[in-house]
Amino acid sequence: MAAGPWGWGPAVLLALLLALLLGGARRLRRRYAAGGAGPSLRGRAAAAARADGVRALLVTAHPDDEAMFFAPTVLGLGRAGARAAVLCCSAGNYYSQGEIRKKELEQSCFLLGVPASDVTVVDHRDLPDNPAVEWDTQLLAAFVLKHIEANNINLVVTFDAGGVSGHANHISLYTALRYLHSEQKLPEGCCVLVLESVNLFRKYISVLDVPVSCLLPRDALFILTEEETEQARRAMRCHRSQLLWFRHIYMLFSRYMVINSLRLL
Repeated sequence: MAAGPWGWGPAVLLALLLALLLGGARRLRRRYAAGGAGPSLRGRAAAAARADGVRALLVTAHPDDEAMFFAPTVLGLGRAGARAAVLCCSAGNYYSQGEIRKKELEQSCFLLGVPASDVTVVDHRDLPDNPAVEWDTQLLAAFVLKHIEANNINLVVTFDAGGVSGHANHISLYTALRYLHSEQKLPEGCCVLVLESVNLFRKYISVLDVPVSCLLPRDALFILTEEETEQARRAMRCHRSQLLWFRHIYMLFSRYMVINSLRLL
């Protein structure tokens, strides 16, 4: 049956609207990424960068967090000339693949510009990879603080209270850093940036979230170029033991492969 005079109108308008949004998001992405990482840091984070250079520590819960969630931050800091290290607080041994995942983590970090010498894995029996387990705040805080002090870190990056995916181990990291920050146990001048958790719709619209992320308030924003996004995906592909079908879809559509918006504690 032939379509009426307005039968295709809404579909055509929707397609045109999506094309315009995608084109605008890509142009904004190129413009923002071309400006480098410097303008993306605000307030105390920017002051730390200007004063003594950024010595950043990414605190993650599992091997693959660094690529799946934080690649824009790691690559953005590297683009700005910062030195970044990774402290992974478990070996990801939920399915007894801990040793394999440690090697995958080093391979991924290498592609993100972090050498194996700057990658540390905490493999402690009381910090198990388990989505149902909240890690002990005092124990975790002690590990993190020791690493910060030993490496003269002035910028820590980790998850926020939502943990991006709601994983209990992710949220435990936020709780430990919030404790160190609120109790004033961090070294003077050390800032903490937490990765913003967004709703499900924004999480899976990839570059279409660029305009939204640019408009909303934040303390740091990192947006990858197309080439850097492919670099992030290559890093994620290093985690071969974790590449189930839905993670391939995640790599294509998740904003976290392109955009990181962060807030200061």
